[in-house]
Amino acid sequence: MKIGLVIDRFDPRRGGAQQWTYQHAERLIARGHEVHVVAGEASPAAVRLGVVVHELGFIQSHLPRAQAAENMLRSLQLDVVHDIGLGWHNDILQSEDGSRLAQWERLLLLLPSWQRPLKRTLIGLLPRYREFRRLMARQFGDRQRIVLAVSKMCARDYQRHHGVRPEQIRLVYHGADNERFSPAHRAQYRLPVRRQLGIPEEAVVFLFVGHDYRRKGLATAVRAVCRLADEGRPAHLLVVGGNRRAQRSRWLFGPRHRAVTLAGAVDDPVPYYAASDAFVLPTFYDPSSLSVAEAASSGLPCVTTRFNGAAELLTEGLDGFVLFDPSDYAALADRLRRLTDPATRQAMGLAARRLAERYTLDRNCEEILAVYHEVLRWRSGRREAA
Repeated sequence: MKIGLVIDRFDPRRGGAQQWTYQHAERLIARGHEVHVVAGEASPAAVRLGVVVHELGFIQSHLPRAQAAENMLRSLQLDVVHDIGLGWHNDILQSEDGSRLAQWERLLLLLPSWQRPLKRTLIGLLPRYREFRRLMARQFGDRQRIVLAVSKMCARDYQRHHGVRPEQIRLVYHGADNERFSPAHRAQYRLPVRRQLGIPEEAVVFLFVGHDYRRKGLATAVRAVCRLADEGRPAHLLVVGGNRRAQRSRWLFGPRHRAVTLAGAVDDPVPYYAASDAFVLPTFYDPSSLSVAEAASSGLPCVTTRFNGAAELLTEGLDGFVLFDPSDYAALADRLRRLTDPATRQAMGLAARRLAERYTLDRNCEEILAVYHEVLRWRSGRREAA
């Protein structure tokens, strides 16, 4: 099968959608498929992987970029086009941003209540938001298109905000590479990473992974962990990720505390998962966080919020905790306090690993391949009917 993957940037170092797309392409190639990537730019890793790259070049605005992708795709003879959120010329749309309309609505929770009406007005008027609305109207407006949802939360958002019919939606959860992310790495990395970062060996390390500090709720995580540290508990927050914009916004969570270590962006997150004891992501909106899948695969109990699609897979008190309010640092501190108990942490970590073994990258790939074959059957049926 000749498969087209469409994405803004094809670079596994960027994490999130880019990392997932790279891993998906890797598995498609291993299964004998020919993979073409249409992207604004692609890293040298794409050539090493063996995909056929079609670079669009730098196009700043979303609509011209989507049009350039359509022009490129029309010149290629592909069996299936799977778009990861760039444009509208595709058989399958998988927005790794989920619904931006839902995201904008939930990010209002970051603001004081008196500022929210003004922000809603700006969302309706500013050119940046208007362009996104036009893009989404074309992406979700085609009733023949299959929309791949990475969580039930996303599926509901697509129906509520974009009028997508339930019969168009296919639910496929993310997975993690259970060999790359594994509790087996603790013996190799736990002490060296802690010593390198100056984190005490006896500390209970809560890992936060994310680039968008505001949306991912880093401020809540910092306040919760600092509360535990002020109580005299050996709690420590390790923050991995953060682009230059995020690094400039450190003021959002107050002055640095002795219980917080900012590791910044890293090429390989595996050692940091291995050096940690639990995972925390009090996000205000995440379609389905890949970092939760990676943490569970690493044998870490996961604490996140109901606004994270990945929370649908967690069982409260068994393999993780799910918060109602991403800004409630007192509630988060309560959950993290329970995880300072070694027996609780160990039992929940084992349960998290068992969960990850059910949701793997290979399972994810096979379920998406089933959707590809569905597209081919539909297309074949149309030809026969004609």
